[in-house]
Amino acid sequence: MAELPLTEPAETRIEEPPGSLGELRSASSPDGVAAVAARYPSCLAAWAALGEAELAADSAVAAYAYFRVGYHRGLDRIRRAGWRGSGRVPWSHEPNQGFLRCLRGLGLAAARIDEVDEAQRCADFLRQLAPEAPED
Repeated sequence: MAELPLTEPAETRIEEPPGSLGELRSASSPDGVAAVAARYPSCLAAWAALGEAELAADSAVAAYAYFRVGYHRGLDRIRRAGWRGSGRVPWSHEPNQGFLRCLRGLGLAAARIDEVDEAQRCADFLRQLAPEAPED
């Protein structure tokens, strides 16, 4: 009996909930962004935006929490999409950016709370998944 090769896609692409990115673009305040996250809790870009706002406000612990939610939800989502531990999650596919921003932000927030090892793991993982992702 022949064995079927088990491979993963060279690139993994995920999607955000329908309508969520449009609502997020229309949100004009932190409360508006939080409302998008509440309406679409699986919207990774909303968690990234919440974390980025907290990081900008120098609230590293809150930022860490928001980014961690988005990171874990995103990791689950890329696995469901076929990612099995290697391969790219391209930045150029806009719906991937929420997860990748959460990963980058988690590393930045980890560094601010002196979780040096986690900060390095996140930076390495981001380079592995999306080497073309912007630095900032």
